[in-house]
Amino acid sequence: MDFRRLIAWAALVAIPVCRANGEDIKLPGDWRGSIHGFGLVNYSARPDFEASPQNDGLGEHGFLLADQRLQLKLEARSPKGAVSLLAKPEFFYDAVDEEFGADLREGYLDFARDRWDVRLGRQIITWGIGDLVFINDVFPKDYAAFFSGRPLEYLKLGVDAVDVNFQSEALSAEWVVSAPGLFTPDNLPPRSRFFQFDPFPTLPRETDEPSAQLKNTETALRLYRTVAETELSVYAYHGFWRSGAFKTEDPAAPTSVIRFFPKLTEFGASARRSGLGGVWGAEVGYYDSLDDRSGTNPAIENSQFRFLVTYQRQLAQDLTGSLEYYGEWMQDYAAYRRSVPAGFPVRPELRDLVGLRLTKLLRYQTLKLSLFTFYSPLARDFFLNPEVSYNFTDRLWAALGGNIFGGPGHSFFGQLGRNDNVYLAARYSF
Repeated sequence: MDFRRLIAWAALVAIPVCRANGEDIKLPGDWRGSIHGFGLVNYSARPDFEASPQNDGLGEHGFLLADQRLQLKLEARSPKGAVSLLAKPEFFYDAVDEEFGADLREGYLDFARDRWDVRLGRQIITWGIGDLVFINDVFPKDYAAFFSGRPLEYLKLGVDAVDVNFQSEALSAEWVVSAPGLFTPDNLPPRSRFFQFDPFPTLPRETDEPSAQLKNTETALRLYRTVAETELSVYAYHGFWRSGAFKTEDPAAPTSVIRFFPKLTEFGASARRSGLGGVWGAEVGYYDSLDDRSGTNPAIENSQFRFLVTYQRQLAQDLTGSLEYYGEWMQDYAAYRRSVPAGFPVRPELRDLVGLRLTKLLRYQTLKLSLFTFYSPLARDFFLNPEVSYNFTDRLWAALGGNIFGGPGHSFFGQLGRNDNVYLAARYSF
């Protein structure tokens, strides 16, 4: 353990001790504040310890993740609560790449008056009703974190935006605007740690994000209300495909691969209500791929129609289950088939997933057994995520689980089949 790593571990111990109770702090101008946070230790590795594609350090022993992380939650609020601030800085040591780093998980300023709420800054936004499937939730995701065994909260990334909320009995609205130059892409599994299909494995990667021009402003709108005990929402978004697309400047003699972000407009709706002994819901969305409406560019996603039906209920005491069916129907499929280069895998016209989640609580709800699965009846690929977690105290919990992938070689989960991993996480909150 080097000196810098020792300092990081000391911070994980010292800060909780200094602020163990997280009591309110008196600030100038009669403002009040508080300091909370947590320390997280998180490791994951392949069961057979197969070396990662780029296998320096712990990657040589099959580790996908080896993190020590400290997050602080700093809050302040005005005397009447009309104005508040929140910041969640994180400091971490990545033992796989042997790097220290820092990030702002969230950081925003809130204004509240009458029926209006305005939030300005980096924030995590969740729309829609899916369980690990996203239709109208067009905000950034961290798939690298999720597939390598980080806690589920790390699947979502913050977006730098203004979020305006208006509440009324007739109709409520949420409007999100992200200024040009503040685009946040999805974080995909890195090829340095994950085995996956790569037609250009030796070429370096470059990223071309949307430029800071007014035309590249992202906007998202949600209108919602409850009618006859049914939660109804409609959505609209104008921006970019966050997962991006890949191209080479010269296909005949490529020297690098460029990740770029085609334009996207999306419209959708969702409904959720109680019934049939549980809670059921439905969600739909149409993805209009503005840069490839003809479907002739194989590098850019075709337009898509997405749909989802869900059902959740309590199966027994402290046992809940949920079931969902999700589909992506590619438009202009014949044009796409004609455009795929020789030797590249051909995607199906319809991609579907059946999702199942089971959760059992034991020992006065301190022990949790959970299983989440995806299975595609059409592609015959699957993903399994079993996990057991235990709350030792109100402040300390630990989890042991796994991510298992399988299916035909070029299917979505099948290509990740060599990345099965077992993960361990322990978190202390203060």
